[in-house]
Amino acid sequence: MRGRTTIALTTLTGALLAGSVAAAPAVAATPGVNMEAVIKAAMWDPYKPNEKVTPGSGTAVKRVEQALNAKGLLAKKYVDGHFGTSTVTAYGKYQKSLGYSGLAASGLPGPGSLKSLGKGRYTVNHVITVGAKTTMDGQTVNKRTAAMIRAAEKKAGTNFTLTQGSYTSSNGSSAGTHDGGGAVDVSVHGLPSVKGAVKALRQVGFAAWHRLPSDGPWAEHIHAVAISDTDMSPQAQEQVGAYFRGHNGLANDGKDTGPQVKKVYWEQYKRG
Repeated sequence: MRGRTTIALTTLTGALLAGSVAAAPAVAATPGVNMEAVIKAAMWDPYKPNEKVTPGSGTAVKRVEQALNAKGLLAKKYVDGHFGTSTVTAYGKYQKSLGYSGLAASGLPGPGSLKSLGKGRYTVNHVITVGAKTTMDGQTVNKRTAAMIRAAEKKAGTNFTLTQGSYTSSNGSSAGTHDGGGAVDVSVHGLPSVKGAVKALRQVGFAAWHRLPSDGPWAEHIHAVAISDTDMSPQAQEQVGAYFRGHNGLANDGKDTGPQVKKVYWEQYKRG
């Protein structure tokens, strides 16, 4: 019996090596969705004068749109890789179906809803997280914004003083830009160079401008919005869109006269 068993095992081993025993079918890998690419498009596409796909974002956005289409929230003609107003509206409906409301259902994807939408269809990589709320100079910001400010201070060689933070609607002149995350106002008093401070903020991933009293009902300050902050209000998001277009983010939609830098978001800056 022992001899027969040895022969049988040898025969089976030979068959496996020869490929005569069928291997288990390969499981297809779930496609990935780059969240950074999706958010970049969501920041820019709704405010473009055209429907061109944001470079590097088309594939990821299209997978999100396909998932929205599969749920009956987005017409097939809008599954095009452009995160325009139709996609924003559809995504907002999906967020509401999950029980989100207010700014959490604005149509700007967050990591939770993006992962939920992708179940069985895609996995999410390059996840953006804004972190918990914290304070700087007595003003509320999230941890991502705080880290960005500290990096900009180091680059500018000076400390900033925040005069308004995020998650606040107490200042009516802000027109909703500070209602969500990522938006801050910086005092110009004591800065060795206002232009240098604006440049440093832009270099680490803020859409930032030097605001003058002649621009609106406010004192001179620097207004900055952290690009790709997923807690951002629609009003702040519109300002980011204006920044990408080379405009000032004000109601007059004037040209951006601030220091010109390569436009990046925080995660890009950290990678160098």
